[in-house]
Amino acid sequence: MEPLIAAIDQGTSSTRFLVFNAKTAELISHHQVEINQSFPKEGWVEEDPKEIMQSVYECMERTCEKLCQLNIDISNIKGGQLLMLTTYTPTPQTTYSKIITVIHKHKTGLPISTYFSAVKLRWLLDNVDEVQQAVLSERAMFGTVDSWIIWCLTGGRNGGVHCTDVSNASRTMLFNIHTLEWDPELCRYFDVPMEILPKVRSSSEIYGWMKAGSLAGVPISGCLGDQSAALVGQMCFKEGQAKNTYGTGCFLLRNTGTKGSVAIAGAVVRWLKDNMGIVQSSSEIEKLAAAAGTSYGCYFVPAFSGLYAPYWEPSARGIICGLTQFTNRNHLAFAALEAVCFQTREILDAMNQDSGVPLTQLQVDGGMTSNRLLMQLQADILCIPVVRPTMSETSALGAAMAAGAAEGVEVWNLSPDHLPHVSSEKYDPQINSDESEFRFARWKKAVQKAMNWETTEPCCNTNGMKPQC
Repeated sequence: MEPLIAAIDQGTSSTRFLVFNAKTAELISHHQVEINQSFPKEGWVEEDPKEIMQSVYECMERTCEKLCQLNIDISNIKGGQLLMLTTYTPTPQTTYSKIITVIHKHKTGLPISTYFSAVKLRWLLDNVDEVQQAVLSERAMFGTVDSWIIWCLTGGRNGGVHCTDVSNASRTMLFNIHTLEWDPELCRYFDVPMEILPKVRSSSEIYGWMKAGSLAGVPISGCLGDQSAALVGQMCFKEGQAKNTYGTGCFLLRNTGTKGSVAIAGAVVRWLKDNMGIVQSSSEIEKLAAAAGTSYGCYFVPAFSGLYAPYWEPSARGIICGLTQFTNRNHLAFAALEAVCFQTREILDAMNQDSGVPLTQLQVDGGMTSNRLLMQLQADILCIPVVRPTMSETSALGAAMAAGAAEGVEVWNLSPDHLPHVSSEKYDPQINSDESEFRFARWKKAVQKAMNWETTEPCCNTNGMKPQC
């Protein structure tokens, strides 16, 4: 039996455990468990870390049971990898404003945003007595979700390893992307004791070994932020290659050699389903949009909590404009799909300008790539081909590849000559560039209408609402 590599895919709303053939990249088995989310205040999202770990163990055990049913020996699993998508809880605007002139963007590569970890940690230290006391008594450890899972899997209180990798550390606003270490100046400013932070390791090495369950003794041999993992899974190892992941959010990364990457985010389809009831399921949006075939001049800017890259404008709010008496839910569905594509176009234009080398095709992955209309719209709006692999689990595959390549595991060779072949489907642009540019210009006009909406501080906070003074 050929060696197997496993990956834990910890997302915002679910945990998955996937097992791949280390030679062919074939997905052998997997299991998924949904995670409960609570929304205690407007703009806040919370999850129970113990429930996250319960879901991890359940996914691992159920997958091992499925492997046994397939007469596959789980001892063939040679390594495991963790990929992580962090949930986030925006912090009060006063904290955000206080630090805006202090952080040095050149150190972190990040704009000032409550999206990242440092501001949330500072808020916890200022507002939660239990956290304050734990730090004072040297009982506190802080990290992103990946560090929590690794610590638990390697023993927790009984010798658990407190570590993270560079891709996750780089999203905290405490990490210096040039020295590849926690930055003392940034930690002093936030008044964060450096001893509570996890040790930063590479994305592909053995951190420790599983201490419990059916996979006890299996090395944990890698850790990657999920979008970095997707870049590996799409095999974008050459400078200039890029991929876009379409899920609940939308994230575009480009291999710029040693210069870093950028991400964008959106959640428009979930909003149409959960908040507005316009669609009953995420898959239904393609049927509605296809029935219209056009937005009929309607543009949707889903700036629900501000605009992210390339604007980084927290005061923006979502708008739908260009409505007429003729507009119906089909047009809104089409506009929502276009919004995803327009956001991708904006960040790709910024990347092309920064690099000086225009992208010639975009590789895509994620749950929304099953929406064929979305993929065609993306090709039309970018005016370049869009390529979708037939095996959609590229984030988990990239994590597994990094784990298998780790020293001491070495069942996966990441050199170009040894990469597995993954079949794909290609979408070529079907409209002329003039029409594409016209629609994109109208989108940018709509974006300007969304700017500077939140211009005053809330004067009170009752029943979770934010009345303006």
